[in-house]
Amino acid sequence: MNKSRKVNWKQSVLTAVAKYSYEGSLDEHKDFIPLEIIPHGSQATYRCCVYREREILRNRVAWACGQASIYGDDGYVYTDEPVAVMNSACEGCPLQRYTVTSNCQHCVAQKCMEACRFDAITMTHQGAVINPEKCRECGMCAQACPYNAIADARRPCVRSCPVDAISVNKRNRRASIDYSRCISCGNCTVACPFGAISDVSMITDIIADIQNKDLQVYACFAPSMEGQFGSVNVGEMMKAIKLLGFDDVMEVSVGADATAYYEAQEAKEIAKEHGHMTTSCCPAFYNMVQKHFPDLMDRVSHTVSPMVATARFIKKMHPGAKVAFIGPCIAKKSEVRRYQKMNSEGADYAMTFEELEAMFKAKNIDPETIAAFDVQQGSVYGKNFAASGGVAAAVQQVLTEEKFDMPVSCLKCSGAAECKKSLMLLRAGRIDETMIEGMVCEGGCINGPGKVTDLRQSVGMRRQLMRSADERKIGENLQEYDFTDVDMKDHRR
Repeated sequence: MNKSRKVNWKQSVLTAVAKYSYEGSLDEHKDFIPLEIIPHGSQATYRCCVYREREILRNRVAWACGQASIYGDDGYVYTDEPVAVMNSACEGCPLQRYTVTSNCQHCVAQKCMEACRFDAITMTHQGAVINPEKCRECGMCAQACPYNAIADARRPCVRSCPVDAISVNKRNRRASIDYSRCISCGNCTVACPFGAISDVSMITDIIADIQNKDLQVYACFAPSMEGQFGSVNVGEMMKAIKLLGFDDVMEVSVGADATAYYEAQEAKEIAKEHGHMTTSCCPAFYNMVQKHFPDLMDRVSHTVSPMVATARFIKKMHPGAKVAFIGPCIAKKSEVRRYQKMNSEGADYAMTFEELEAMFKAKNIDPETIAAFDVQQGSVYGKNFAASGGVAAAVQQVLTEEKFDMPVSCLKCSGAAECKKSLMLLRAGRIDETMIEGMVCEGGCINGPGKVTDLRQSVGMRRQLMRSADERKIGENLQEYDFTDVDMKDHRR
């Protein structure tokens, strides 16, 4: 299945769920959404039959309503994890990881057979053959073949996971996620060609709170928004989001300025002690440290992320308000849950740009047709938190503004592989830099799994929109937005 079809199916369900949630008739309609998308008399598009396609849509409706079920030891159970495998959609990918291709020359050297320590390879008159019962998938045969005739056909979901959290049930070939290892980065949701791994939505709860007249509900969106919805600027996006029913909207770049300021204060102390620290803004990076490098948790900045900083600022100005974060990041949903479990103040909800687009469609709102003056709430440094290297640049800017006279160097990590390598070096005591900036998505948040626009297109448009930003300093901006009484500590246990 190509990507556009996958996205359209997911979007169709999210849009229908959002539409009926706004109308207050979701309970009456949600069982019929699959039939609305695939009416009676339709033919199967790409699955074995139309009935399985509708079953997948039923699961997608449940996921959109925040009710994801996974198959555990005791059968199906609901999960509050942000990412889950949709068993009805998983094709089981009956792939043997290493297979011999037609490039095999049936050579005399038979180096593949020599390299295999498990006697899994035999040579026939048609070439080498791998016995899947004996193969241990070590890959030595593929490395030994001089013709590159042995292909590594690892499943896309397994290959995409940077922390080996996805495994395959040998009996039914279905994928499953080990949540003790999962960092909620969302790579698998993008990698699966069948859309069988998906993030779980909070939009029904958000819409219910929006329609509750006794509640104030505010939205805050990530700086990576610019470039995601065509030429829509910050002011136009704020106006469009308010049309969804939110009381007001804020750009998270101002929270990014606050995060940069407080991380810079931490960096000063670390530099004086000739120590090392990491940033805390990327929740997938935070999860990676917490689950795979727990001995390094004391090196992670204790400053809250821009999302939490902005949410706390809004709640300071509007006590009792609910806050929904909007961005391209699936791991932000895990960050929301983490603060809730700690009983610590933060954002109440997180949703992706995909989900925002579905809400716009449900309400017939086109942000590109809305006219509004541009708005800038954060410095250009805060706005650039969305790109790899942006956090480090903002921290350096604070140190420059405060004329800090000690060197503070930063190792910038773009992508999970670089993050893992840097953390391993840090644990081994082989890092020279004062700070490690960790961003699990390559290129930064602008390349998050919940984006709606191709990266190349969004980067070009973002660059164009950013030209209108003024050159206010971080300290100057924080004087306008008073964070004095905002608690910027994460209070992790």
